[in-house]
Amino acid sequence: MTELQKLPQESKDMTTDNIEKLATIFPNCITEVKDKDGIIKKSINFDTLKQMMSSDLIEDSERYEFTWPGKNAAILEANTPIRKTLRPCVEESKDWENTQNLYIEGDNLDALKLLQESYLGKVKMIYIDPPYNTGNDFIYKDNFAQSENEYDEESGAIDEDGNRMFKNTDSNGRFHSDWCSMIYPRLLLSRNLLSADGVIFLSIDDNELTNLQKICNEIFGEDNFLGVISVVSNPRGRDYGGIAKMHEYLLVYRKTEEAVLSLIEDKDFAFKLFDENGGFELRELRNRNIKFNKENRPNLYYPFYVDPDNPDSNGLHNISLEPNQGWIELYPLESQGINVVWRWGKIKARDNLNINIKAKPMKNGSYMIVEKYRESRVMARSIWWDKESNTEKGTLQVKELFSAKVFDYPKPMEMISRILEMGLSESKDCIFMDFFSGSASSAHALMSLNAKDGGKRKFIMIQIPQQCEENSVAYNEGYQNICKIGEERIRRAGKKIESEASNCVPDVGFRVLKTSDSNMKEIYYNPDALSQDLLSSLESNIKDDRTDLDLLFGTLLDFGLTLDKQIKEEVIDEKKILIYNDDAEEGADLIACFEDDISEDLIKEIAKRKPSKAVFKDSSFANSPVKINLFEIFKLYAEIDANELHSRVKVI
Repeated sequence: MTELQKLPQESKDMTTDNIEKLATIFPNCITEVKDKDGIIKKSINFDTLKQMMSSDLIEDSERYEFTWPGKNAAILEANTPIRKTLRPCVEESKDWENTQNLYIEGDNLDALKLLQESYLGKVKMIYIDPPYNTGNDFIYKDNFAQSENEYDEESGAIDEDGNRMFKNTDSNGRFHSDWCSMIYPRLLLSRNLLSADGVIFLSIDDNELTNLQKICNEIFGEDNFLGVISVVSNPRGRDYGGIAKMHEYLLVYRKTEEAVLSLIEDKDFAFKLFDENGGFELRELRNRNIKFNKENRPNLYYPFYVDPDNPDSNGLHNISLEPNQGWIELYPLESQGINVVWRWGKIKARDNLNINIKAKPMKNGSYMIVEKYRESRVMARSIWWDKESNTEKGTLQVKELFSAKVFDYPKPMEMISRILEMGLSESKDCIFMDFFSGSASSAHALMSLNAKDGGKRKFIMIQIPQQCEENSVAYNEGYQNICKIGEERIRRAGKKIESEASNCVPDVGFRVLKTSDSNMKEIYYNPDALSQDLLSSLESNIKDDRTDLDLLFGTLLDFGLTLDKQIKEEVIDEKKILIYNDDAEEGADLIACFEDDISEDLIKEIAKRKPSKAVFKDSSFANSPVKINLFEIFKLYAEIDANELHSRVKVI
């Protein structure tokens, strides 16, 4: 009998995974150590690894690095698996059956860990607006070394669901360190989720700008730093120590060099010149950068010949690459005494002669070769000072939707729309994530972008259910925590978008998922601790309050399947089965049956459908022979190779 393999029902062990990856590159750096229980396990010889990565003899530990008290603990926290899950909440969702958007309520560190398998390398863009650490912010407290009583005593800020938050006042001796320890593991995990061509935008102000940039340089790499944008969020300015602060910042990083930011629409731009092909502006064809010159780019150094007569209606003259009698020879003008070159080679120039490139007469009697630039989109500038970026605009937008000021200082939707335009305008079917989602401005902006261009972009919003103060407008309007504000904003914004849509109506629904303790009883993880007197009380290793849908989503996380596909229910042999992402040709991604006393006939019926994955409860089977024959049935009817059985057929 082939032994049945149980699903782990916990997030990925990043440390073990990283050790295995390093072992394939540097096997000589792998050693063995005993853990606290005396069990031998693989480990890294870091001294050897350091020497392997250096061309010089390493004799001391001095090096250039950015660190703070608690950094190693933050790295460890990112890699430590958790026994938690995401529980679906159908009644709080909108269009549960059809939507591909997700709204996750809970600590974003837990959520990011739980999404590691399902969304590894699948997120095209991330935007976050984390706490700025102004001295009065609530930030996430990730210290599991303390007991709950110690934590309660220190912060008084564990909510009823066990979410960890505390007020980081500037009197705290670890003021900056605590903030760095909070953001570091979250960014480490988020980088794993980004696709190779993915980008991340991070809002911040002066309080932690330098620390955030150093952390991002370390996690994403200095070579992947694309720039910092100054956003004028308050033209009147706020008093910060005698200087009226008008702006905040956007840091922009890419995952790899595959990522390219798109041009954005220039709303203030209007063409002044026109021809039979439409409007255009003129741009010099000469490359003014002296790094590109006749010596190192000889193929870009060649003459044009300009017709001094017969200018067109725009005052431009025809040109040729061949000499003509009476025409004027023109090489690129020198810059700083250097023979610079053209931006285009001869082949491209020939294809565009007198269509998109011509000669413009200069006041001194000479000519300039110019390109007719027809694009009204421009590269994003490093300073955004227009009124659309004002925080006040974001407040008015929320007030308009809710008829009340239920959220303080939300980001204006237009500002986020511009960010989305930079990161997603060329990707119409992708995943966007915001794991400090607040009032869900970014979800609102994404749905609007989809309505505008027919895109099918999907969002994942993550927000801790921070309680609204009882004397706040939000609380008095019926919103007890921030998640309820965000979810209601998506509902109201979606309804407005649907009513205004002329052609394509985007997906304006969302599935609510909530971070929670594991679906499994403790004995599932420690079967050796089961004593004889407990056997009679343990009919199942699944917690009593968990539904089949709870178990399905826990299984999706274990199998690394995304959480946004359709779910069908069927009854076979009087037993309910759940079918995830069914496809008539390829078969379902997953078929699950969590009923009791299932028969061999039911297993055969599921196997005949050839699902990519199948899962059952360990206690599901009617008798031992049915359980014993599970793999043989799938080998025969699902035509699964014996080597694949363990990865495709599981029990919980």
